[in-house]
Amino acid sequence: MAVGFALTGTDGRARRGRLETAHGTVETPAFMAVGTQATVKTLSPQDLRDVGTQIIVANTYHLYLRPSHEIIRDRGGLHAFMGWERPILTDSGGFQAFSLKGLTSVSEEGVEFRSHLDGSRHRFTPDRVIEIQTALGSDILMPLDDPVSYPSTDERTRRSVDVTTAWARRCREALENLRRKIGENSRLGALFGIVQGGVIAAERRRSAEELVGLDFPGYAVGGLCLGEPKGLMVEMAEGAMALLPEEKPRYWMGIGTPEDLVRGVLAGVDLFDCVMPTRNARNGCMFTSCGKIMIKNTLYREDESPLDPDCNCYTCRTFSRAYLRHLFVTEELLALRLNTLHNLYFYNRILSELREAVGRNDLGAVARRWLDSVSEEQGAA
Repeated sequence: MAVGFALTGTDGRARRGRLETAHGTVETPAFMAVGTQATVKTLSPQDLRDVGTQIIVANTYHLYLRPSHEIIRDRGGLHAFMGWERPILTDSGGFQAFSLKGLTSVSEEGVEFRSHLDGSRHRFTPDRVIEIQTALGSDILMPLDDPVSYPSTDERTRRSVDVTTAWARRCREALENLRRKIGENSRLGALFGIVQGGVIAAERRRSAEELVGLDFPGYAVGGLCLGEPKGLMVEMAEGAMALLPEEKPRYWMGIGTPEDLVRGVLAGVDLFDCVMPTRNARNGCMFTSCGKIMIKNTLYREDESPLDPDCNCYTCRTFSRAYLRHLFVTEELLALRLNTLHNLYFYNRILSELREAVGRNDLGAVARRWLDSVSEEQGAA
């Protein structure tokens, strides 16, 4: 198997597990830092290891456009190219194509789009995205899928599920054909299925049942956080997670806030990814155990306390809020690195503590403490 997964503990619907890949083990639940263009912005691979990152997500669409998957393949694959020896998951590029409003058209064969760089025409089909991701050398591959925005009609949502299932089947066939061609002992990655269905519970169920019938080694829940109310997003995710096999890893795509992490773990999620900790860091929005902090605010001008007194990251151990504010308002590049180091450490810390709590059957108390700390109702100081 390209990946193996074993549960090592449960507490209610929450799970602790071990995901085995060709490039190492991931203790779950885990947060996957987003390395869109073969880099997590502002951080080196050593920085990522230092803040506890176990696995990263790279972006097929962007790497296909530049430098190209052929260039990366010819230099030993993505791990060697970017100097990251731990696991890598790659998306299919479908969501990025979906996001190119006015530049994309979807048919049963795939997605046609214009590059956001130069307007050139390109086409992603199920076979093509598997070809690209295997050239990258991903540990976990995602199939081409067809997410729908909110709101969408019932008919559009049904068509999305039909297309997503058909493309998932074709992606699996493409990967199996490639594996047979180059040998059963090849180190090709594992393909996960993606549950779609918008905000229609019956369509989410149909999507999950069809994909489970195809017996993927892991499953993702996609197509959420696309405009729907927060409560409806959580409801759809919780319902979908409950339909997925207990013995397979579960990935909630593109989520989310610290509060989302806690609620996702309680719902049985094993893997998360989101640009929020890194993007917010570059905008001076810091996640802490006492709520969000906007470091540019004047009240931190002479504040000698650490960013988060309860945090042991390099940033909090070494620098004051006053210094971090100074760096940010003077647009010093070090601000972006120090802010990102903290936010990723904070995300990894939340999941590490929840993971350990599952092992102790103490999840309820730990989850309540974190929810009290990171509730989105606290706003930003």
